[in-house]
Amino acid sequence: MAEIYLRRAQTQDLAAIMKIIDDAKELLKKNGSPQWQNGYPNQENFTQDIAMQTNWILINDNKVVATATLQLTPEPTYHNITQGQWQQPNEPYATIHRVAISSNYRGQGLSKLLFSNLLTVGQMQGIKNFRIDTHRSNKAMQHIAENFNFKKRGIIKVNDQNDPERLAYELNLGSYHKLTRINNNFMQPLIDRL
Repeated sequence: MAEIYLRRAQTQDLAAIMKIIDDAKELLKKNGSPQWQNGYPNQENFTQDIAMQTNWILINDNKVVATATLQLTPEPTYHNITQGQWQQPNEPYATIHRVAISSNYRGQGLSKLLFSNLLTVGQMQGIKNFRIDTHRSNKAMQHIAENFNFKKRGIIKVNDQNDPERLAYELNLGSYHKLTRINNNFMQPLIDRL
């Protein structure tokens, strides 16, 4: 079985990330989507994500096979939503941005591993609400979002001169369990009892 895991991206991963992004832009263009056709996202976006430690990469047999940014701060473009509303408008949330799978690994179910791990990372930070947006012609991302039980909440607008409208999705994980933050001292109570 292959070694597959998620880790924070580092500067030396930038070339591999940009190759995945460039391939994703080509696929979107081929599928007739105007999304990501105006230069965004670019190397500067990912350099900033890496510096802020918000970009994550999926590793498969020591190769970068997917990338996504997990933003734990409020997304300004989500403040105004039309044709619907957020179910948890005042609760903290994480936003999943800039998702792409390597063209060499598409169709292998890696998006499930990527999203599952991103949700786990968010949960470990105390987040139980997640948001994502995509262009109405990006059927692949809509399919991934809906498979993870994200619900379509309305339309938001992004800074895109071609077509600024995006479908906005939200996932609200159950509040029936208490979220526990993990830190480096989580074993201390057991050690103290020895």
